[in-house]
Amino acid sequence: MASGPEIGLPAPDFTLPGGTWTGDAFERGEHTLSDARGRSVVLAFYPGDDTAVCTKQLCAYSSGFETFEELDAEVWGISPQGVDSHEAFARAQGLRMPLLADTGRDVARAYKVAAPGIGVRRSVFLIGPDGVLRWKHVALLGATFRSVDTLAAQLSGIKNG
Repeated sequence: MASGPEIGLPAPDFTLPGGTWTGDAFERGEHTLSDARGRSVVLAFYPGDDTAVCTKQLCAYSSGFETFEELDAEVWGISPQGVDSHEAFARAQGLRMPLLADTGRDVARAYKVAAPGIGVRRSVFLIGPDGVLRWKHVALLGATFRSVDTLAAQLSGIKNG
């Protein structure tokens, strides 16, 4: 498995379709990484909507929404399912972060987390406000995920660094 983007270098830019559950509606649109410059971005690649570990992970990140906001960071969930699947998942779980559809797995390949069988490896990339990759974790098996506390500690270092 290739190592993917290197810490300290610009993160691969991309644009993906997706949407965000507001509590009233699922607002669809395109999300471009370079448009988020000025804020940190947590890219959370996950294998699939409505699966046990992915649901726990994204619910934890959604519950920690205020923690990320306090650190001036956005969280984007990325998986190979389409926007319709993401909408159903976000509505069912009340997920407050954008869920992006990488149906061709092009972004997963750019980040070197595409995986046969499961689509993508569970992984997290922290992008600084300058668009530079500051931290990453790529799971080999994907049965666990990085906690909000772990990500917040890493983001604090980016913000204060």
